[in-house]
Amino acid sequence: MPIKVPANLPAIDVLAGEGVMVMSEAQAAKQDIRPMRIAILNLMPKKIETETQFARLIGAHPLQIELTLLRPSEHTSKTTSQAHIGAFYQPWEEVRDQKFDGLIITGAPIEHLDFDRVTYWEEITQIFDWTQTNVHSTFGVCWGGMAMINHFHGVEKHILPAKAFGCFPQKNLAPASPYLRGFSDTCVLPVSRWTEMRQDEIDAATGLRTLLGSDEVGPCLVEDPEHRALYIFNHFEYDTGTLKGEYDRDVAKGAPINVPMNYYPDNDPTRPPENRWRSHAHLLYGNWISEMYLTTPFDIEMIGQSVKDRRG
Repeated sequence: MPIKVPANLPAIDVLAGEGVMVMSEAQAAKQDIRPMRIAILNLMPKKIETETQFARLIGAHPLQIELTLLRPSEHTSKTTSQAHIGAFYQPWEEVRDQKFDGLIITGAPIEHLDFDRVTYWEEITQIFDWTQTNVHSTFGVCWGGMAMINHFHGVEKHILPAKAFGCFPQKNLAPASPYLRGFSDTCVLPVSRWTEMRQDEIDAATGLRTLLGSDEVGPCLVEDPEHRALYIFNHFEYDTGTLKGEYDRDVAKGAPINVPMNYYPDNDPTRPPENRWRSHAHLLYGNWISEMYLTTPFDIEMIGQSVKDRRG
């Protein structure tokens, strides 16, 4: 089943070229089903690149997905054209009365800041609280996941002495989890961050369960059943060349940066990088959507109500 995206979104041509089925609103209206409503709160500066990466993963699922692109109402992007923002993004304030089956909150290049120093922190925390009444399942990615776990559980992020940068193996710590259905005992995924969450502090919080983790770069994927949320601190959504783009950018700027570990063949940046995470990326996001589909109310207006409330 295809993904329904806003008309003329730049991602359409990219996704169609990769074989991802994309449909128009007119086509979607002819199908007598309730599509899954998934929103992306995109906090990344390269919005077109990021929206395409996530649309690729959720659009590969057989269910019909209706995609909504969101931005904080109080923050104006300086790196994406206002024409693109105005055409395809809705401020969160304009949708806060709506319900969504799923919400992805992306990373943001602000991890060096304390959470309360982020200019839109107050609104972000309002969005986190809003997910508890208006979103069935939330997926916080990198900074988005760190911010959510801090807001709901007080778990702090910590500055690393050097950037965690490269592709690192992750242990499957919960093979029976529906989110890891089909996962190998280990998987490899991109890591690109200056901060970390610590496993002992996650263990000390109530109700959290780490699903994927690494001896080298710490916890990766954490489940928070009470808040119907997943937090991932790394980047399954990255394209093959995303780490290369970050590395080349820093080299060109003269910024101190190491060659991303385990990314280029023989760690040689003159050779094309290898993608060793694509299959697990599709598995994870497909499993998330499947679990959401199995548990979300058919009547979307019932999202956010307890099972007892729904039964009356």
